[in-house]
Amino acid sequence: MIDRKLTGAHYGLRDWAAQRITAVLMLIYTIFLVVAIILLPDNYQEWQAFFSHTWVRLITQITVIALVMHAWVGIRDIWMDYVKPAGLRLFLHVATIVWLVGCLIYSIKVIWGLA
Repeated sequence: MIDRKLTGAHYGLRDWAAQRITAVLMLIYTIFLVVAIILLPDNYQEWQAFFSHTWVRLITQITVIALVMHAWVGIRDIWMDYVKPAGLRLFLHVATIVWLVGCLIYSIKVIWGLA
């Protein structure tokens, strides 16, 4: 009998919990945003003033970080489950990481107004 270890796949409680926690954070932010849409007037100045508050920017950035983490776990699992050639899977992992890090960096620029 061959003893196989599946530790390289990083399956387990940590990834399961990360998916659930990030999903809850995104749900809370979505509810927050829907309430803001209902309560704030329909003009650009009010929205600009709302998003100029540091606390709004902070929870928005936290939500983007949660989204990136959520996407990474999900996409990584898809690549590991359905892409069998190791070289292609490695390329897709690296491409996904580069894309998500780029999105995160761009979100910092947009949310915090950095030039």
